[in-house]
Amino acid sequence: MNINQFQQQLIEYAASIGIDKIGFTSASPFKELKNRLIRQQELGYASGFEESDIEKRAHPELLLSDAESIISIAIAYPSKMKDAPKSIKGARRGIFARASWGTDYHTVLREKLALLELYILTHIPDAKLRSMVDTGELSDRAVAERAGIGWSAKNCAVITPEFGSYVYLGEMITSIPFAPSEQMEDQCGECTLCLDICPTGALIQGGQLNAQRCIAFITQTKTMVPDEFRTKIGNRIYGCDTCQTICPKNKGKANLHQEAFTPDPELVKPLLLPLLNMTNRTFKETYGHMSGAWRGKNPIQRNAILALAHFKEVSAVPTLIELMEKDARPVIRGTAAWAIGKINTEEGLTALKKAEQNEKVEEVLAEIRKGLEFYTIEK
Repeated sequence: MNINQFQQQLIEYAASIGIDKIGFTSASPFKELKNRLIRQQELGYASGFEESDIEKRAHPELLLSDAESIISIAIAYPSKMKDAPKSIKGARRGIFARASWGTDYHTVLREKLALLELYILTHIPDAKLRSMVDTGELSDRAVAERAGIGWSAKNCAVITPEFGSYVYLGEMITSIPFAPSEQMEDQCGECTLCLDICPTGALIQGGQLNAQRCIAFITQTKTMVPDEFRTKIGNRIYGCDTCQTICPKNKGKANLHQEAFTPDPELVKPLLLPLLNMTNRTFKETYGHMSGAWRGKNPIQRNAILALAHFKEVSAVPTLIELMEKDARPVIRGTAAWAIGKINTEEGLTALKKAEQNEKVEEVLAEIRKGLEFYTIEK
C-alpha cells in the first residue's frame, strides 16, 4: 500500500467523522518535554494527576513496540453559551469551565479514535495501534504541538488558528511510518495578557505553570482550599477559563459546531444552593455525563460554598449553618463555617459561637475560629 496515499485518505476520513484537525509526527522521544517534566517535579509544580513515570511520558516506544508515528487529533469545543441564566441575589449561580460543557470529552474523543483505529485496521490489518486521551502516558499538548495541530502558548494551552485554544486533544501511537506534519510557528509574540491576568499567579512565565496554584487544579482537589485561594476562586465550581478568555487568539472563536459539547445552561451555570444538599445518586444522574463530575460531588459542593461566600449571599446562611452543624464531612463543615463568617450575619455569629463549643475536629474548629474573626474585622 502507498502510505502517503493512505495518509491522505485517513485525513479525509477523519474530517468525515467530525474530527476538526489531524496531524502526524514521528514516535521519536520527546527529549525537551522530559527535561521540562523533571524540572516541574523538582520545583513541586506538578498537579499529581499526571502519569508519574516520566520515561513513559517522553518515550512512545515504551508504550507500543514498533512505534513509528503518532497521530494527533483535535476537536473544538464551544466558548459561547446561548441563553445563559443570570446569577442574581437570592438565586446565585456557579460556573463550570468550558472544557466541561456537554458530553465528557474523554468519551467523545475515544469514540473518534476507535473509529480511526477501525479504519486503519481495515486497510492495514497488521498495524499496531494505541490510543489515549488526557489520562494516557503521553502529553497531549506536546504531541499536538509536534504534529502541527497548533503552537504551545504562554498559557500552556495549544492554540490553533482555526479554533483558538478551545480544543480537546487525543493521540494514537502507530506502527505505520506516516509522514510528519509541518510544525507551527509560535504566534504569541510579545503578548503576556494570560500571565498578567492569572488570578493566583500560577503562570510563572510563558509556558510554565505551577499547577498547585492553578484554580483549575484547586477546584478539583478534595481537601480544604488554602486560605489565599478562597477569595480568588469566585463563583467557579469546576475549572478556570481566565487565561483562555483573555487571549486575543481566542477572540471570535465561538466553535458551536460540535453538538456533543453544546452546553445545557442550567447544568453548566447551576444554582448554587440546590448543589449543597444533592445526594451522590442525584449528582451522578445530573452531572455524570460531564467531565467536571469526575472527582465526584464533594469538591463541587465545597466550591459552591466558597461561591456563596464570594457573593455574600445572605439567603444561604441557614443552609450553611445546617451543613456546619450536621454534615459528616470535615471539609464541608469547615468551609461552611468560613463562609458563614464571610457572609457576616448575626444569625451566623450565633451559630458559629455554638459550633465552637460543639465541634470536636481540630481542622473544623480552626475554620470556625476564622469565621468568627471576620466579625472582629468587620466591626
